[in-house]
Amino acid sequence: MNLLLDTHVFLWWDRQDEALNAETQALIADPANQVFISAATIWEIAIKRRLRKLDFRGSPAAAISANGFRELPVLPIDAEQAGELAWPHNDPFDRMLVAQAQRLTFTLATADVAIRAWPQVAQIWAC
Repeated sequence: MNLLLDTHVFLWWDRQDEALNAETQALIADPANQVFISAATIWEIAIKRRLRKLDFRGSPAAAISANGFRELPVLPIDAEQAGELAWPHNDPFDRMLVAQAQRLTFTLATADVAIRAWPQVAQIWAC
């Protein structure tokens, strides 16, 4: 399975936070699965850290490698699709993750109720 982690799921995994449920932990830890982190997630972390809405020490980009995950770049087609989603949710980071997961047919690991309400993307509920 190809998993795309939502930002909070990535943070929970990196911090070994108990908020992440056992099923999602097992899927992330399973070497048969490939786990991806979008460049949009790194951008979101950097912005929230600068605004002091998030305490993340070190480099989030380095944390991708340290956790054995794969980088997922944002392509122009992703930006176009994210902007065109017929979805009332306006968070640009969530829209990007959904667009990428749809384009690549990845399963999005999330605990975001707005994403959960969008059944057009394969999802794993992470909490």
